[in-house]
Amino acid sequence: MAGVLVIEDDDRIRLSLMLALEDEGYTVRGVSSAEDGLVAQRAEPADTVLVDLMLPGVDGFECIRQLRRDDDVPIVVVSARDDTHDIVAALEAGADDYLVKPVAVKELSARLRALRRRGRTVLSPVSTLVFGDLEILPEAGEVRVAGEPVALTRTEFRLLCELAEHPGLVLSRQQLLQRVWEYDVGDERLVDVHVGRLRQKIEDDSRAPRRLVTVRGMGYKLQR
Repeated sequence: MAGVLVIEDDDRIRLSLMLALEDEGYTVRGVSSAEDGLVAQRAEPADTVLVDLMLPGVDGFECIRQLRRDDDVPIVVVSARDDTHDIVAALEAGADDYLVKPVAVKELSARLRALRRRGRTVLSPVSTLVFGDLEILPEAGEVRVAGEPVALTRTEFRLLCELAEHPGLVLSRQQLLQRVWEYDVGDERLVDVHVGRLRQKIEDDSRAPRRLVTVRGMGYKLQR
């Protein structure tokens, strides 16, 4: 059974999420603050962490940043805040997905299953994909730029591999949502923010990318 850590200060919401996820077959722990959540995750890592943004003390944004500094655990924001700025800020902090309350448990469970599948090794017919000084080793789960290792989250790695498997081919945001996130329907901002984070790690200048480029009105491509 997959382990889920719920970081939510509202007792009623936290308990309802925990009970619903337990009914779906998950092992669930719940805490009411970011501080307790960080301690709990370090002591006994969960497979996935759910984070509310409006937490007492350390807020959800900083909680995500600290979780992300420790490891690449999948992080899903579950928040009542639906402003575009908040969604983008949470994703840029390191969240893998964002759901707005009230959340349908079946949808949440489906997202968690997709996150777990994305954590598995990416298989490729070739051992190394090369784009100039960018090297991608799908089976090893490694990325190097100019020979130096680059730390990516699971989602960033799968996104990069998907683009690398189709060099020079434009993939739409919807195609990437389906292939990387495994969502038939989803928020395309997930793709845009993760592409932006990838560029910061693999491009010399993320504002003028040479490798991971945007094709206006169509999507993204990785070019040699």
